[in-house]
Amino acid sequence: MASETPHIRPDRDQYYMGIAIAVRARANCLGSKVGAVIVRDDRIVSTGYNGTAQGLPNCEDGGCQRCENRGTKYSSGEAYDLCICVHAEQNAILSAARFGTPIEGTDVYTTLRPCFNCTKELVQARVRSVRYMYDWKHPRADVRGEYNRLQSFIRLVAQVETEDPDAAWAMPGLRGGLEIDPPGPGAQSG
Repeated sequence: MASETPHIRPDRDQYYMGIAIAVRARANCLGSKVGAVIVRDDRIVSTGYNGTAQGLPNCEDGGCQRCENRGTKYSSGEAYDLCICVHAEQNAILSAARFGTPIEGTDVYTTLRPCFNCTKELVQARVRSVRYMYDWKHPRADVRGEYNRLQSFIRLVAQVETEDPDAAWAMPGLRGGLEIDPPGPGAQSG
């Protein structure tokens, strides 16, 4: 018997963003949960999610003092130098490196627009494009111009409009005062 609702095949951006959402399910950060997928020639070459470095206690288990004191001792976007968590994009880059997989010229799909440091690493790795679901703005207005300039070194940085069934769990900033915007019409930058 045929289904009443026809199956709609996702386009490539939605397909890979859906996989980044699935990867994100492993994240254990007490803040935003992020998943990333690196794609070359329409094939996934690496994935990553945010959490503490391998072998260390997870954030949920008190592994990261920054995460544990988020909103009290440390504000969002601050004290990254004290954080022992590895961002999703960093984990994907490092996993590719660990297994000898080059990522120059690849496309990155991430559930949150990369932070300043991850953007530097993506530029240095010479990725071709970054597609993100949720927009992130640097918490300091005085450095947002430099952040946007840095992202302009990546050929394409674009938001992908995708439904997120776990938004409340993954993006607590949507409920509070963090600089995170929900997915909207596929605005481009850079």
